[in-house]
Amino acid sequence: MAIHVLLASSALKTVSVTGLWLIPLLLGAFTYNNYNSYDPEAKVQETDPKKEYDFVIVGGGSAGAVVANRLTEIASWNVLLLETGPDENEITDVPSLAGYLQLTKVDWQYKTEPTNYACLGFKNQRCSWPRGKVLGGSSVLNYMIYVRGNRNDFDQWESFGNPGWSYENVLPYFIKSEDNRNPYLANNKYHGVGGYLTVQEAPWRTPLAAAFVEGGVEIGYENRDINGEIQTGFMLAQGTIRRGSRCSTAKAYLRPVRTRPNLDISLNTMATRVLINPITLKAYGVEYIKNGMKHVVYARKEVIVSAGSINTPQLLMLSGIGPAHHLRHVGIPVLKDLPVGENLHDHVGVGGVTFLVDKPVSIIQNRFQAFPVTMNYVVNERGPMTVLGGLEGIAFVNTKYANKSGLWPDIQFHMAPASFASDNGQTIRKILGLTDELYNTVFKPIENVDAWTIMPLLLHPKTRGYVRLKSSNPFEHPIVNPRYHENQYDVDRLVEGVKIALQVANGKAFKQFGSRLHTIPVPNCKHFIFMSDKYIDCLARTISMTIYHPVGTAKMGPSWDPGAVVDPRLRMHGIESLRVIDASVMPTIVSGNTNAAVVMIAEKGSDMIKQDWLNR
Repeated sequence: MAIHVLLASSALKTVSVTGLWLIPLLLGAFTYNNYNSYDPEAKVQETDPKKEYDFVIVGGGSAGAVVANRLTEIASWNVLLLETGPDENEITDVPSLAGYLQLTKVDWQYKTEPTNYACLGFKNQRCSWPRGKVLGGSSVLNYMIYVRGNRNDFDQWESFGNPGWSYENVLPYFIKSEDNRNPYLANNKYHGVGGYLTVQEAPWRTPLAAAFVEGGVEIGYENRDINGEIQTGFMLAQGTIRRGSRCSTAKAYLRPVRTRPNLDISLNTMATRVLINPITLKAYGVEYIKNGMKHVVYARKEVIVSAGSINTPQLLMLSGIGPAHHLRHVGIPVLKDLPVGENLHDHVGVGGVTFLVDKPVSIIQNRFQAFPVTMNYVVNERGPMTVLGGLEGIAFVNTKYANKSGLWPDIQFHMAPASFASDNGQTIRKILGLTDELYNTVFKPIENVDAWTIMPLLLHPKTRGYVRLKSSNPFEHPIVNPRYHENQYDVDRLVEGVKIALQVANGKAFKQFGSRLHTIPVPNCKHFIFMSDKYIDCLARTISMTIYHPVGTAKMGPSWDPGAVVDPRLRMHGIESLRVIDASVMPTIVSGNTNAAVVMIAEKGSDMIKQDWLNR
C-alpha cells in the first residue's frame, strides 16, 4: 500500500522553506553522526572480486545479507556477495520516505502481466511490483512491518515432507535474529534481545492507531502481540526500525561485519548465469557483468542464490535449470528440468476502503512543514518521519471461510492514517499506476482531506502464478504473472474481509472523529449496489494491491514432490553445490508480511550450510 509516500510528500513539499536539497543534507549529517557514534552502521566497503571463493552469494538483499554475515563467522571461509544495485543512502534510512524509492534506480520496477481478473483500476491493467535493487534488497523498500507468520504455516511446511521446518524448529531462528526493543515484550519467551535485527514500534503515531485497536476489541478480538503465542487479534505495528530509522538487513547484518577480512562485497554487479558442469551437474561459479565487462568467479564449495522470488528463478532459468519446454522455447540448453518459476503467489489486498474524519488527526500533506518535521527527526529521532511507511495498525481476523479453530486467520488488516489522495495526487497515484478515471472520480474529490484507510489482505491465496523468461537476454525483465483472482474463492474471502473492516470502522472508537465511509463508487463498479458483495468483488478486482510479498518460485520439498525445486536443506534437486536461500523456497506463503520469515530462512539456511560442511 502506497500511503507511506504521504509523509515523504509532506516533508519534501515546502521547497521554499528548506529547499529540497537541504533535507538530504540534514539527514546526511544525522546519518554521519550515527555512523561515527555507532560503528556497526558504517558504510560497507566495496571490493573488486577475486577469482575464487569458498562461497559465492548472488543477491545482497533480505536473505543474502544474513547469509553473508553468518558464513563469514567461520574465519577460514572466504565469501563473495554480489549485489546488482548500489548501497543504501540517507534517504533509504527514513521510514516515511519509502515511497520516493519506488520507480528509481533502487527498484527493479516490475509490472504484472495484463489480466481481466485483477488490477483493473491500474494503467494497462498491470499492477506494480516494486522489488529492491539495492544492498538490503526489498528490506530497503518495504514498509518495515515485522510479522513472523502463523505457527500453522510452518507446521504445514513440515507436513509437506520438509523435516526441520515446523514452528518449534523455526522459532529459535526468529528469536536469534531479533533485538526487540519494545518494553512490554521484555522477558517474553517468544522474542529475542541482542540479535542483529532491531524491532520496535514507531515512536510517533496518530490517534487513529489506538482507535483501530480499540475497534478490533469492540468486535471481539484481543489486543495482543501477534508475533507471540496466538496471532489472531489487533496491535500497533512492530517494525524493523532502530532509533527512528529503517533497519534493513544490510544495516543489521552487513555493516557490523564490514571489516571481516573473509567477506568481499561487490555492488552494481549483475549475475547473469550460474556456471554448471554439464557432465557432473555441479555448480562451480558465477558469470557476472560489472562496469560493462563480463567476468567469472569460481566457488570452491557452493553457489548460493538469494536473489528473491523474481530474480532467483530468472537466474536459474538463464543457467539451464527450469521447465524444459520453456527453456527450449527461449533457446537455452536444458541442464535440469525443474518447475522453476512456478508456484508464484502473493498476498493481494483490496485498496480504496477509505473513511473520512472531521478532526485533524490524519496525515495530510498540508499539515506538516518540512523544516520542523525534518529537524525533529534529525535531532530527536522522532516525529511523523518515523512512521512505518505510513502504516500504524495490524490485525489478523477470521472470515467464515477461516480455520474453525480461530487460530489460523485468513485475512490481515493494514491500517493507515491517510488516503490515496492525502498528497493531492502528487505521488501515490503515480507509483500505484492508478488510471486517471479512477483517481479523478473517487479520490480527487477528497484531496488533502482528513481520512484513514483499512486494506484487507488475503493470507492464503489459492491461485498460483509464474515467472518466465521473455528471452535469453539476462537484462530483459522476466514475465511476472501472479494470476490474481483467477480463483473465485480468493475474492470471496476478501469480500468477507472488507465486511469485517467495516465493522471495525463503524465502532464507537472511531465515532469521536466523525468517521464515515467514503461513498463515491469506483467507476467500473457503480452498477452494483455500493458495498454489496458484488460491489466489493468488483472493487477487489479493480484496486488489487500487493505489498511486496511474492514467494514460492523455487519451492522447497522432498524429491517425490513434482513441484519441488530445492530439498528441505535448500539444495537444488539434481544439481550439486547449488542452494537457494530466499522467499522463493516457501512452499506456501506465510500468514503476514514476509520479511521476518525470509530472515529466519536465511538464518536457518546458514546453519544448514555450516552443518553440511563442518561435519564432513
